[in-house]
Amino acid sequence: MTRATLTQATGPAHARILGIGAARGELTVTNDDLAGPIDSSDEWIRKRTGIITRRRAAPGTGVLDLAEIAANAALKNAGLTGADIDAVIVSTTTHFLQTPAAAVFIADRIGATPAAAFDVSAACAGYCYCIGHADALVRSGAARNVLVIGAEKMSDIIDPTDRTISFLLGDGAGAVVVGPSDTPGIGPTVWGSDGSQTNAIRQTHSFLDIRDHGAGWPTLRQEGQSVFKWAVWQMAPVAQKAMDAAGVGPDDIEAFIPHQANMRIIDQMIKELKLPDSVVVARDIADTGNTSSASIPLATDRLLSEGQVSSGALALQIGFGAGLVYAAQVVVLP
Repeated sequence: MTRATLTQATGPAHARILGIGAARGELTVTNDDLAGPIDSSDEWIRKRTGIITRRRAAPGTGVLDLAEIAANAALKNAGLTGADIDAVIVSTTTHFLQTPAAAVFIADRIGATPAAAFDVSAACAGYCYCIGHADALVRSGAARNVLVIGAEKMSDIIDPTDRTISFLLGDGAGAVVVGPSDTPGIGPTVWGSDGSQTNAIRQTHSFLDIRDHGAGWPTLRQEGQSVFKWAVWQMAPVAQKAMDAAGVGPDDIEAFIPHQANMRIIDQMIKELKLPDSVVVARDIADTGNTSSASIPLATDRLLSEGQVSSGALALQIGFGAGLVYAAQVVVLP
């Protein structure tokens, strides 16, 4: 018997980000608005986190609404429509249906059906995970244009009396379209995880605890010092590996776009990486807050829309968070 030889799909040699869009929560929440229940102050929050205000969604706005707004903006920016999209990938931890995935709803809303659609659960590293997926899908020929969205309504999982993480969090969504390119536009993804540190950032309990033991709604907690040390001392080498893998050095980087977790983490990472003063550093956390998987695309959109960097600039981006998980790439900005 002669077995048939399988045909493999092949795609373009390179991929890049073609367009970007953003959506922030409608409400501006100050430190004073949150300080009372955690027995804190505006001064303490600013000093510890660099956050002045954060954006949160109105009660009637859901995570899918934020994702849809960002997706449509990214499509417009890329000069495409939903019909041009072959796959939709959404990174989120705040879509509270186990199934169907958030991506399926978004594909329908933007007219991308029958595009492939799936979610990624990798917390604050999820956007960079998705960029790695999208790059591979395009270059393998499995998809021509991929819509990537990081979307979170973190205010849905906040305990207002919690001093570990609640005052950091905001709501928003950022989206990009990844498609074919004549030149390299997305460097190799350097990623990984350390499941021995699952307690560092965690839910208070599972949804089964609600059903079986009458527990209340689960909220987030963080071991602040452990996360700070891990992010600074172990993520800077990951960012360096991403530059090495892309064949570039600190002097080639025009923008540094880390997960917007904490301004002190960002400042220390800059020192560890020895980035020159010419590098534009994303500091969207100051008035958007920590939006988990949405933070990198939101920060990128701000740098571009405010003219702090230009189209075609080389940016180093790195996400890191609960898991603990991490991912980094060097990308050409749309």
